[in-house]
Amino acid sequence: MKKIGILFGQERSFPEAVIARINEKAVAGISAEAVKIDKILQNKPLDYAVIIDRISQDVPFYRASMKNAAITGTAVINNPFWWSADEKFFNNALAEQIGVPVPKTALIPSREHPDNTTADSFSNLHMPLDWDAIFDYTGFPAYMKPFDGGGWKDVYKLHDKEDFFNKHSGTEQLVMLLQEEIIFEEYFRCYCIGGKHVRIMQYEPRNPHHLRYAVDTAPSSEKLLKTIEEYTLKLCTYLGYDFNTVEFAVRDGVPIAIDFCNPAPDADLKSVGQENFDWVVETTANYAIERAQAQELGKDNLTWGKYIQSAASGQPLSGKTLPKGVKVSPSIKAVKPKSAAAAKKPAVTKAKKTTGKKIDPGQ
Repeated sequence: MKKIGILFGQERSFPEAVIARINEKAVAGISAEAVKIDKILQNKPLDYAVIIDRISQDVPFYRASMKNAAITGTAVINNPFWWSADEKFFNNALAEQIGVPVPKTALIPSREHPDNTTADSFSNLHMPLDWDAIFDYTGFPAYMKPFDGGGWKDVYKLHDKEDFFNKHSGTEQLVMLLQEEIIFEEYFRCYCIGGKHVRIMQYEPRNPHHLRYAVDTAPSSEKLLKTIEEYTLKLCTYLGYDFNTVEFAVRDGVPIAIDFCNPAPDADLKSVGQENFDWVVETTANYAIERAQAQELGKDNLTWGKYIQSAASGQPLSGKTLPKGVKVSPSIKAVKPKSAAAAKKPAVTKAKKTTGKKIDPGQ
């Protein structure tokens, strides 16, 4: 019997529904349960063919456990080695190389020295930074957010350079991104499972959390939806994520990837709604069964993205088309395009209030 386990934290609706759905299917030799850990010993496997990881990004013990499970043959969704190395700034650079539009983004060092470092640790960092070149590149208004964070935590809207220096002074040891503001007409959030199944959902990030999927206008065109699906597949296959969400802000008809580093994305019934919830539960269950059937003892059963594969083979990245073997799936959410006369929406304006003194640009 091959077991599929789900590792999760406070969430309940999604993991419990996936476990129930897998077991309802009664596939010969396959069962599902919540992961049970009573010990982790080096190079000793857990008794799972597949583990769907929903929490190790927040629990270092679980992250190390998932790596040990992976090296002993478990197919961990998502690959814990890549997930440990991934972050948003690198993702943006990769997106540009494979032809997916992203906002102009600069990396900003932390305001305070990291623990166990001093000013001597930064002798290679030229101070003051070339702030004028950075600000000219991103422009204002702009957004500042952690380079490896998620959601709206520590996200700031900035109106000018004085606003930047004031708010950056309160970011302590966080390494931040400075990113141009995208004035968008439409916004989409897309599930991508197995690098081949895509669920495009209209999304309104300005609404309260439980209403962000409640959008009463249809997408502007089928062509736009097909482009969004192609970009979603391309990003997830190059990154190597089995389970991810990708967000797009549409500016002047062009979908711009805003956030695509969400390997444990929200799948709660109360926030995504019944229709989207049913899709993600069913698709996850089918994919987990597929991975369990393909899992082989004594072998690496992880997904390694096209970026890693290209690097290992010494081949350059090619982003003009989808990676070989990846096809557009028929799983786009059925929506009717809206009329061209539909009113455009303003940009997201959420900002976090901060206090603190302005920083010295030379420090």
